[in-house]
Amino acid sequence: MKFFRWLLFPFSLIYGLITGIRNWCYSRGIFKSTGFDMPVIVVGNLDVGGAGKSPMTEYLIRLLKGNYDIATLSRGYGRATKGFLMATAESKASDIGDEPAQFKHKFPDVDVAVCEKRVTGVEQLKDDHDVIILDDAYQHRALEPGFSILLFDYSRVNEPHFLLPAGNLRESFNGRKRADVIIISKCPASLTDLEQGRVIKRIKPYPHQSLFFSTINYLPAQTMDGATVINAIDEHTTVFLLTGIANPKPLLTHLKKQTQLIVHHNYPDHHRFSLKNISKLADEFSACPSQKKVIITTEKDAQRLGEQDLLAEVKKLPVWVLPIGISFLNNGQQQFDELIQTYVRQY
Repeated sequence: MKFFRWLLFPFSLIYGLITGIRNWCYSRGIFKSTGFDMPVIVVGNLDVGGAGKSPMTEYLIRLLKGNYDIATLSRGYGRATKGFLMATAESKASDIGDEPAQFKHKFPDVDVAVCEKRVTGVEQLKDDHDVIILDDAYQHRALEPGFSILLFDYSRVNEPHFLLPAGNLRESFNGRKRADVIIISKCPASLTDLEQGRVIKRIKPYPHQSLFFSTINYLPAQTMDGATVINAIDEHTTVFLLTGIANPKPLLTHLKKQTQLIVHHNYPDHHRFSLKNISKLADEFSACPSQKKVIITTEKDAQRLGEQDLLAEVKKLPVWVLPIGISFLNNGQQQFDELIQTYVRQY
């Protein structure tokens, strides 16, 4: 694997040159970056793949929605539609993307929009909302955010800072300088002060940046219809885990604390499940002799399982959805909340 990375390194140099010139042009005002006279919060990361952007976006929604009229804006990765689109209660992942579908499902009273061009999207939303939260728009330099939150997945902090395609970085590690807040996400709840110090030395936050550590909270399982599951998983339960997310390792670690009997159907991030995928899962589930067995998936994957062509087959299976939230380590929640609320109150 390391040898393969080195083979790709020359292409990373070219990619780095292109993204570096692009960022330089935006920073110098050669390329136009549009700002807005209202709170615009961007949540993003430098790596490809998941770092916990959706849970952070949901945290911000919960923090602010009681006092402000909020909208979320996403690209809508993987959707079959184009342009600006407002989500409705009937919107599916194929219409707006899985993360926006998840936001709308969980927060029906919050406006959720998708648009490839974030400036166009904000222009459509700004007159009717107090705050706009942009999910995964850190590299969208055509828009100048008022406040940027940059996430780093704890499990990948020590990886080499290589750009695509040899590494996982979308832009140079120096791009972290644009962030107002850095969050090390998906940390073990028992992360020691010594290890936190090592991470801080690795990330090297700038003086203007606040750095926080957060961990995942796994909430009670639900049915596909949203009802809380009463039955518990124990060491005798066989779990068929269905995922199409960037990093399922934290979820696997969590489930292995309850049972070692896990059959993982693992697909790439944003994978569009097919009837063949579901039939394979159903056949293996049916053939399993365990007296206690269940299928578990993530909230994001559940949005794609709800597509009309899959729903009839999915409903035949005992699928549990495992919601997640986040908690801050070191009693950092109050400080983080105050940073966000102080920024929003400025307007």
